[in-house]
Amino acid sequence: MIELTAKQAADAIRSGDLDANEYFEFYRQRAASDPYNSYTWVAEKAPEIDTRKPFAGVPIAIKDLFCTEGIPSQAGSKILEDYRPPYTATSVDRLTTHAGGTLLGKTNQDEFAMGSSTENSAYGPTLNPWDTSRVPGGSSGGSAAVVAGATAPWSIGTDTGGSIRQPAALTGIVGLKPTYGAISRYGMIAFASSLDQAGPFTRDVTDSAMLLSAMVGADPCDQTSLGLPEPVRIPTANDLKGIRLGVPEELAGEGIEDGVLKAFNDTLELAKSLGATVETTHLPHAPHGLAAYYLIAPAECSSNLARYDGVRYGFRKSGASTLIDMYTQTREAGFGAEVKRRIMLGTYALSSGYYDAYYGRAQKVRTLISQDFKNAWDKFDFIVTPTAPGVAFELGSKTADPLAMYLNDFCTVPMSLAGIPAISIPNGLSEGLPVGFQIAGPAFSENRILDAALALEKAIGFDASKAYA
Repeated sequence: MIELTAKQAADAIRSGDLDANEYFEFYRQRAASDPYNSYTWVAEKAPEIDTRKPFAGVPIAIKDLFCTEGIPSQAGSKILEDYRPPYTATSVDRLTTHAGGTLLGKTNQDEFAMGSSTENSAYGPTLNPWDTSRVPGGSSGGSAAVVAGATAPWSIGTDTGGSIRQPAALTGIVGLKPTYGAISRYGMIAFASSLDQAGPFTRDVTDSAMLLSAMVGADPCDQTSLGLPEPVRIPTANDLKGIRLGVPEELAGEGIEDGVLKAFNDTLELAKSLGATVETTHLPHAPHGLAAYYLIAPAECSSNLARYDGVRYGFRKSGASTLIDMYTQTREAGFGAEVKRRIMLGTYALSSGYYDAYYGRAQKVRTLISQDFKNAWDKFDFIVTPTAPGVAFELGSKTADPLAMYLNDFCTVPMSLAGIPAISIPNGLSEGLPVGFQIAGPAFSENRILDAALALEKAIGFDASKAYA
C-alpha cells in the first residue's frame, strides 16, 4: 500500500481492488507511531466512508492552522492549545465532505506559520525524514514530513512566503502554491491575509493536480476568493516543446549553494532536451522582495493576532489582577519568541510617523515586483529558479540568527508578493539531500504549470521512496 500514489489508491478503492477501511487503518497506524513529530493530532478510527466519492477512503493530513470542527486546531501555538473550532475551513470541507477524503490527522507547523524550519512550534520541532538531525523546512514542515515519510499519502499546507514550496524542496516532494484567491481562506487561522494561500503536498505532480481540483473555487465566506477560470486538469504532457523558460539572474546565482545550483543547471539542460527554450532574464526588484515581505507580513500579523487576548477563546494566564495584566501575561506566556518578534516589527512598521517610511514603501516595492513578472510574461511562459538556496540544515543551526533563517525564503517570496502560482518539484540531491526546482507562471496558469512540471518530473525520475525505504 505504501507504494501507491493517492490517485492510484483512489482508483483502486473505487474499482473494489482496495478496501477503503483497510487502507485508512494502514496509514492511521503509521501516523500514530509518527517518528518525526509531524502530527499534533491523529484520528482514533476511520469515519464512515462513502465509496462513491472521488477521494473515498484516501487519508489526508491537514496543517494545524485549518479549522476542523471539534478537532484541535492550534496553529502550532500555546495560545490556542486544544482549541476546538465550531466549524470547518472551506478548503478542508471540500476535500472531506464533498470529495470524500478521510481526515487522518493535523500536522505540526511553525507557530502561526511564522518560520522556515518548523522549529517554532509550541509542540516541538518536526524532523526531516531524509535525515532526522535536520529540519523539514517550514512553516508547513509537518505537512511535508508526513508525505515524505509516508505517514500520509498526501496533505495540505499554507504558503505565505514559501511555506509550501520550501519544505517540499527540503523533503523531496511536490508542493504547489496556487494563485492568490484560487482557494478560499475561510477557516484558515490568519497570519498575513494578503499573502496566505492553501495548497497541496504530494508525492507526484498528478496527485497535486487531483488534490488542487477539489480545493479550488470561489466562496461567499471569503470575498478575496476567485477560484480558477477553468477546471483543474490531470496533466498529460511528455515534453516542453514551444515552452519558453526565463531564468532570473537575481534568483539563480549568488547565494545559492553549489550543489543546489548544479542540480538546477542540470534540470535546465534536461528542459532543453525536452524542447524548451531557456534564456536569462531579469527581475530587477526581486532582491528587495525579502525586505518588503518582512515588513508587510509582520504588519498584517500584528493586526491579525491582536484577537488573541485571553478573553474569548484559547489560553488565558491565571493570576492577573487587572485586565491589562491579563492581556500582557497571556500574550507573554502564549506566544513564542518568533511570533513576538514579528508582532513587534509589524506594530512598529504601522505606527504613526513610520507607516509611510516602512509599510507604505514595502507595498510600493511589492507593486514593482508584480510589474517585473508582468513584463517577463511578454517573453516567457514560466520563470524558473531553485526553490530554496540550500538543502535542509541541521536542527538548531539557524535559530539564533533570524536573518539567516529568513534567507531560506529568498527564491519564493517574490512569487508570493505578486500573488502568482508556483510549484516545487524534486530535481535531484545535493550532499545526499533533496533539492527543488521552482516553476512560476502568470496568475491562473495552474494547468500549464502542472503540465510543465509533469514533463520534467518524468524526465528527472526522482525516487521519493528513499526517505522512507
